[in-house]
Amino acid sequence: MARIRISELLNDGANLIGKKIEVKGWVRAFRSKRFVQLNDGSCMANIQGVIDYDNFDEAQLKAISTGAAVCLHGTLVESQGSGQAVELQVESFDIIGAADPDAVQKTILQPKKHSLDLLREQAHLRFRTNTFGAVFRIRHAASFAVHQFFNDKGFNYIHTPILTGSDAEGAGEMFRVSTLDPKSPPLDEAGGIDYSKDFFGKQVNLTVSGQLEAELAALGLGQVYTFGPTFRAENSNTSRHLAEFWMIEPEVAFNDLFDNMDLTEEFLKYICSYILEKCVEDLNFLDQRYTQEQSQKPQKDRSDLGLIESIQFITNNDFKRLTYTEAIDVLRNSKAYKKKRFEFPVEWGVDLQSEHERYLVEKEFKCPVILSDYPADIKAFYMRQNDDGKTVAAMDVLFPGIGEIVGGSQREERLDILKSKCKDFNIDEKELWWYLETRKFGTVPHAGFGMGFERLVMFLTGMSNIRDVIPFPRARDNAEF
Repeated sequence: MARIRISELLNDGANLIGKKIEVKGWVRAFRSKRFVQLNDGSCMANIQGVIDYDNFDEAQLKAISTGAAVCLHGTLVESQGSGQAVELQVESFDIIGAADPDAVQKTILQPKKHSLDLLREQAHLRFRTNTFGAVFRIRHAASFAVHQFFNDKGFNYIHTPILTGSDAEGAGEMFRVSTLDPKSPPLDEAGGIDYSKDFFGKQVNLTVSGQLEAELAALGLGQVYTFGPTFRAENSNTSRHLAEFWMIEPEVAFNDLFDNMDLTEEFLKYICSYILEKCVEDLNFLDQRYTQEQSQKPQKDRSDLGLIESIQFITNNDFKRLTYTEAIDVLRNSKAYKKKRFEFPVEWGVDLQSEHERYLVEKEFKCPVILSDYPADIKAFYMRQNDDGKTVAAMDVLFPGIGEIVGGSQREERLDILKSKCKDFNIDEKELWWYLETRKFGTVPHAGFGMGFERLVMFLTGMSNIRDVIPFPRARDNAEF
């Protein structure tokens, strides 16, 4: 008898009534020595197995405890109770993996509500909870949708290096990778560590971005994307920061900033539409959770939209496009600014904060927003300089409840200006000789964007802490599991 996954069983239950089936999973609950709730992770719902305890001895039934892995054999019948259309009339069962009831009482497997902090401490078990089952099924679906979108549009998937000798962002917040003896490393004549004696013969770090390498590939393959792990040694311990996270970074030759905006809007609408279509059960559960969580926040911090409404907000609206300069004018003329409701200053030349970005999306335009043409001083060296000499062809996409979700730009394809930008940002040309050299051989306009995948999953699931949308979070003072 072949095992049937619970998702398949519940979807096709009407056609299986009266048939002998086998299901395997973990016990969520066992009531009255008769009703066992089984879940195998394939969906939110459990299948109920009904056991006639007269047919089994006490020792057998005692082994069916919360957390145990069991295999149920029996006949699928129409349910006699409420809450499910079908149930399994159990004729025999096997204990695949027993669970110690006393140990279960000390874990999140105990069937009651647990704090998210406790769930993070037991991240090895949190996959079995309803909340995190839903989160990680949606994470999977979003990941699949990313690949499907780019594949259908003819992009090539590029695996860029995790180990790198360059700092793509110029921020310097990178993790060093070395095989040198940490207690007595070799020193150079100046008394510093002599990295020429290291494994790669130079100082090497974990990458913060695959963008620069993706540009090289785009300037030969036309259009590519990366989707891989990136790392940042930022000394921050907030709900929005991770030391290890995943980035999606497409690059397209011959695209300008406006093409980049079009691609980004199409991409984000595709992902949101896919999740709305494929993850209905998980979204409904998380939507209820999100609504309850919002009700407990102060009025000023609450979102006007539910979780599903927020995702539909993306699919149902065209993205408003305006420049950074225009956005500053809008903000400075707003009632919120005049009544001093913004915590952070609003003036030309400063980076906008989440409160400003959310105001533009949720209050002013009531649709997703794309801001462009930012001051050069607050953006990266590789962004194309505009004719005004003050701004660059950069863009940020702003979402409700979260603010910036995507950052991108048209890249600087002119070698002389790019060299000048390297000098302004104190970037050694020798470290990026390969990047600069692409501007010598058939240089063309090109553009791309970067999106932190975990930030997208936060938006799609309504989770307020980024550590709850990645299986095993890496953050300041936290590298467990």
